[in-house]
Amino acid sequence: MNVFSKNVFINCPFDSDYYPLLRPLIYTLLCNGFNPRIAIENSDSGQLRADKLVELIKDSKYSIHDLSRLQASEKDEIFRLNMPFELGIDYGARRFSKRLSEKKFLILEKERYKYMQALSDINGFDIKAHNNSTYGVIKAVRDWLVETAKLKKVDSPTKIWDDFNECYGSIYDEKIEDKFTADEINFMPIPELIDEIMERLPHN
Repeated sequence: MNVFSKNVFINCPFDSDYYPLLRPLIYTLLCNGFNPRIAIENSDSGQLRADKLVELIKDSKYSIHDLSRLQASEKDEIFRLNMPFELGIDYGARRFSKRLSEKKFLILEKERYKYMQALSDINGFDIKAHNNSTYGVIKAVRDWLVETAKLKKVDSPTKIWDDFNECYGSIYDEKIEDKFTADEINFMPIPELIDEIMERLPHN
């Protein structure tokens, strides 16, 4: 069940290069009792993307904004502005709505303070760097949940990382037996990934 106090809006790139980071991010939230909310969790072609984002933001007490892909990686490539746009919507919701004033953010970056070169207006926000690593994402999200959501007795980053690898290995092996290809497994729909993880968590 999605509940405001347990919902976490995820604002991140949706390209194939980011999926290896998105999977452990989702796992870390689920194994600690939180509900990942993400724009690609459903595909209603009749709903405007911006409207969908607003609804997800309104329904989530927590948000994770990954700004690690703002910079163009190739010549003539356009800078990616979706992530700071969604952060701006979220920040506005927090500032202008009394009900949403208790919202909490985590801003992720590849290197600490790198984002300030492109988005200096949010100077002073606390950020965590993940160095584009699976373990880095898990540690950043896990530590933020302890610091911000005030979780107690949380597994270590290393244990969560080990458990994630075991869980995803189990999903992969089962899907291969069911005649899925590697690409079909690695880029399965987000609701399907969440269901597969939830089936394997100890408390389920």
